[in-house]
Amino acid sequence: MPGGLVALPGVYQPQADTRLLAAALAHEDLRPRTEVLEIGTGTGALALHAATRGARVTAVDVSWPAVTTARLNAWLHRLPLRVLHGDFEARIAGRRFDVVFSNPPYVPAPDNRLPSRGPERAWDAGLDGRAVIDRICAGAPALLRPGGILLMVHSGMCGAEKTLDRLAGAGLAAVVTASASVPWGPVLRSRRSWLERQGLAAEAAEREELVVIRAQRP
Repeated sequence: MPGGLVALPGVYQPQADTRLLAAALAHEDLRPRTEVLEIGTGTGALALHAATRGARVTAVDVSWPAVTTARLNAWLHRLPLRVLHGDFEARIAGRRFDVVFSNPPYVPAPDNRLPSRGPERAWDAGLDGRAVIDRICAGAPALLRPGGILLMVHSGMCGAEKTLDRLAGAGLAAVVTASASVPWGPVLRSRRSWLERQGLAAEAAEREELVVIRAQRP
């Protein structure tokens, strides 16, 4: 990923999940005419990673600070990047892409309502952490060109098998291509008791499994 990225306050900065998805993206065939979409771009780190390989990249985010940050980083790195503000389904309706990737919000939260502002928008995703994941699974066939690829990273806490089943139900061939065990961050630690009560985390758990799922449209 490009170095020297800036981030406005409240914008999710690249972490272990970003790096895991970047490694998966590095294995994909991105060419100068490859049309790429990132859902939830944050700092734009992954979108710019794809742009350095010549792909034509569109990035979308519901957060204005993230959109501003991604545009600023594209300008600083002199890379072409189209950054749109708003919900991904509304902003790119009718368009199809060769590659779609996302590091969506996936942290289970006691409040099933998604936050409308603040840094929590980058991670809170409803009671089971799947509020955005399931929307991406359902929308993937309409976003992808024939043969197109979806790459998505999320916590094993959200259920990788459920994601695979959703994608298969949408007509895509999906597999887990990478995983990593990482220490719990401050958000999970702050919700330990609730996660244990919900059966989402084992008692005294200290590490979280991350998975990368790759799905392909026939």
